[in-house]
Amino acid sequence: MLGNKLNVNRVKNLYWNKEQSMKETAGKLGVSFWRLYNFMNKNNILRRQPAEVNYLSTKHKPKFKVKENIALEEEKLKIAGVMLYWAEGTLKRNTVDFANSNPDMIRIFLRFLREICGVDESRLRVYLYGYSYQDLTELKNYWHRITDIPLNQFTKPYIREGALNASNRKLPYGLVHIRYNDKKLLELIGCWIKEYGFIWAGTQAAKGDRLCKRSVMPKGVMEK
Repeated sequence: MLGNKLNVNRVKNLYWNKEQSMKETAGKLGVSFWRLYNFMNKNNILRRQPAEVNYLSTKHKPKFKVKENIALEEEKLKIAGVMLYWAEGTLKRNTVDFANSNPDMIRIFLRFLREICGVDESRLRVYLYGYSYQDLTELKNYWHRITDIPLNQFTKPYIREGALNASNRKLPYGLVHIRYNDKKLLELIGCWIKEYGFIWAGTQAAKGDRLCKRSVMPKGVMEK
C-alpha cells in the first residue's frame, strides 16, 4: 500500500512543483513525516535549503489578518464592506478591486479593509480614472486626503480625452479603484458574499464550494 502512495514523481510534484512543505507533502500522501524523509533520502530527492524554506514560508503567508470576535458595530462595518464589494467590486481577477467616485463609499470600504480584514497598508494601491480637462495633481491630492494612502502608492492613472459635458460632469474628481493584490483575500470576500447571499436571499451558490466550506460558511450551510 505504501508503494502506491509514495513514488518519486508524486513527491517531486508536491514538494517542488507545488511548493508544499515536507509536512504538507506527507499529509497529502497519507504517510508520516519520517517515512517521507527516508523515502526522499533513498531516492536522492533534494530537500530545500534553510533559506528556501524561510522564503516559501513568507511567500505563502497571508498578507492580511482578519479580526476575530468582532463587536456589533464592527459586524455592521463588515456587512457594509462586503455589500459594497458585491455591488462595485470584481471577483474575476486575483486582486481585490473596488471602484467608485463617491468619497464616502471609498472611506467605508477602506475602513472595512483596514479594520476588519487587517490589510498591509504598504500594499494598498490607488488607480485613478480622470479626464484630460481635469488637473491631475488636484485629483491625486483629493483622493490622497480621502484615502490616506501615500501618493507613491498611486499607480499610473488613466486619463480619458474629452471636454466637460453632462455625462462626465458627475465625476468632478474622477473615479478611483482601490486595489489590494491578494488572491486569498479576494476569495475570502467572495465567500462572505456567498454567505450573506445564502442567509438573506436564499441563494444556493455556496453549495459544493470547498473553499468557503473550510473558511467562513456557517455550520450546516454547505449540507443543505
